[in-house]
Amino acid sequence: MTSTRPFGILVPLAEEAEALFALMQEDGATKTHRIGGRDYHTGHLFGRPCVLTLSRVGKVAAATAAVGLIHEYAVGAILNVGVAGGAATSVKVGDIVVGETMLQHDLDARPIFPRYEVPLTGVSRFSADAAISENLSQAVLDFLTEDLPALPAEIRDQFALASPRLHQGLIISGDQFVNGHDAVAALRHDLPDALAIEMESGAIGQVCHDYGIPCAVLRIISDSADDNAHVDFPAFLRAVASYYSHHILRRFLTRADWTL
Repeated sequence: MTSTRPFGILVPLAEEAEALFALMQEDGATKTHRIGGRDYHTGHLFGRPCVLTLSRVGKVAAATAAVGLIHEYAVGAILNVGVAGGAATSVKVGDIVVGETMLQHDLDARPIFPRYEVPLTGVSRFSADAAISENLSQAVLDFLTEDLPALPAEIRDQFALASPRLHQGLIISGDQFVNGHDAVAALRHDLPDALAIEMESGAIGQVCHDYGIPCAVLRIISDSADDNAHVDFPAFLRAVASYYSHHILRRFLTRADWTL
């Protein structure tokens, strides 16, 4: 059974959005509407009705884009896809993190509210939808086994993609690009279970919580979020992240055992 409600897909960077939009165009006719300063593309992706938009970078931008998907397109769920820095030392470049919970690490309204808690909600960690995340994780595992070996060896060597793994757990977001050893060390101390650091999913989790919309988060690790961050980030987006998202979403969206 296939749901008639579209699946909302949010990506923060133009390179990621353009690659997925090209796949939508291959899958059939698309329509584009500009709302709130961003383009929303409707059509099908791997046979499933989808709405894709470039959220842009940062929590406010991501929240605005998510609200547009909910109000204008009545999506049944939202998936946030993008790259992230590794927070835990066990998370390496080329690994994949599926978010179970999302937190805004720069939110601090003490002493009125506890650190990280979104004021007047009583919540600091927003949960991804368990069923969607389970299917997403299975798609990742299938990708790692069946699709990743086809990525050319020179690309795997260039980015040191040594036996990439799936991780599931906490993803943290903030309106700052974390790329220094001291900053990462502080986050590891304060949030020792954090797996990945980025700038959007915590806000998307909050919006989806407020509206009762299921959400899921897929993040491809591009760097260690410290002084060893990649010097050729655009090349990683083109050669690695686009390949990952293409094949993981193909497997995820064509799975027949889940509906919205």
